[in-house]
Amino acid sequence: MIMNNLSQAHDPQRPLRLALFSGNYNYTLDGANKSLNRLVTHLQRTLGAEVRVYSPTTLTPAFAPAGELISVPSFAIPTRPDYRVALGITPAVRRDLMAFRPDLIHLSAPDLLGSAALKLARSLDVPIVASVHTLFDTYLDYYALGWLSGFVRNRLWAFYRGCDYVMAPTNAIADELRIKALPARVRIWARGVDPDLFNQQRRSAEWRAQQGLRADLPVVVFMGRIVMEKGLAVFADTVRRFERKHGPMQVLVIGDGPARGAFEGMLPNAIFTGFLSGDALATALASGDIFFNPSSTETFGNVNLEAMASGLAMVCSDAPNTRALLRDGESAILCPPTDGAQFCEAIASLIDDPALLAKMQAAAFERSMDYRWPEVLDAVVEVYKEALASRPSAKGLGVTTSADPINMTAAPPASDSEAERVVAPAL
Repeated sequence: MIMNNLSQAHDPQRPLRLALFSGNYNYTLDGANKSLNRLVTHLQRTLGAEVRVYSPTTLTPAFAPAGELISVPSFAIPTRPDYRVALGITPAVRRDLMAFRPDLIHLSAPDLLGSAALKLARSLDVPIVASVHTLFDTYLDYYALGWLSGFVRNRLWAFYRGCDYVMAPTNAIADELRIKALPARVRIWARGVDPDLFNQQRRSAEWRAQQGLRADLPVVVFMGRIVMEKGLAVFADTVRRFERKHGPMQVLVIGDGPARGAFEGMLPNAIFTGFLSGDALATALASGDIFFNPSSTETFGNVNLEAMASGLAMVCSDAPNTRALLRDGESAILCPPTDGAQFCEAIASLIDDPALLAKMQAAAFERSMDYRWPEVLDAVVEVYKEALASRPSAKGLGVTTSADPINMTAAPPASDSEAERVVAPAL
């Protein structure tokens, strides 16, 4: 049993009904929507929950969605057409939500859609849980919009203050929310890793040889969406510094994105795999040796955790949220986010000392074992339970009474068809 029932009544129980609002649930692949889809699958399989997701969609989604996905009106960002902006809640979306009658609303993005859902939930006295996935204000400097950071940050705090609970991925973000987002209650929702997929046994000498990678020289890996805010310029500067001082570096770039062309120009000798998923992704990652992530905009760093579980040594930016996962000098080498010279020497120290490289790889792997999805996702369920218990007389969309108890106990697994339905076309 995952948790106690919210009602002690002996009436037949019904499943939890959750409405999730997302700015990008499955049209483009990233760490945030992978986590949200994994959460929805967990809720369906362990609780038998009914989950309805409201998000922008496209005709070419990156992957099949978990739950019932309702498309909301949106438009593509002119400078970033791979991402879309939801326009808010239309009358049709409102009617759909009212008919669904959720017991709880989960907001995963402080955008126009999330703000409209927050306002609607408040008017109906439905418990509201928000989760933090992106540090939007930290992206602005990469697009010459740093002058807006103060305004954006104030809007973010106002949004989270309006929620009942806010789930932060790390203690560093949680501490700031506790100061800026009162009276919302702040809880931790970390991230997990699937050890059956990401593990050291996936390493393949044959795969390396097929890519033209030498067996006697460590491979430095970049993985993720290829966008400027991931520290691409610092990564490339570090590689150039290393090659001038120490000789050739084997660089493997796993992923795709709008800045790929520019990144390929910065790294003419690197191997670019393009987008990979599943076994192909796990094999490519585990076949590297050093994971270099100069990004300072991560809220948690799912890619870091996947690399750690795959047995790579970690060289990353010394940022508060990175320190929540990694310990400098123990499970990683952390450097100032924009200091290519220090990153260069950190990587050189690992390449020049096989014993140190092996030690750092082992330490990173051991650290990854503390993060497993079932326990991480059960923590979210506990937050839901707490939020529902705090509103025992909620009115409007969701009603929690002794005559209408919510089933928060384990349920038979949902079928695959129940976990992958889109009930409205892209708008």
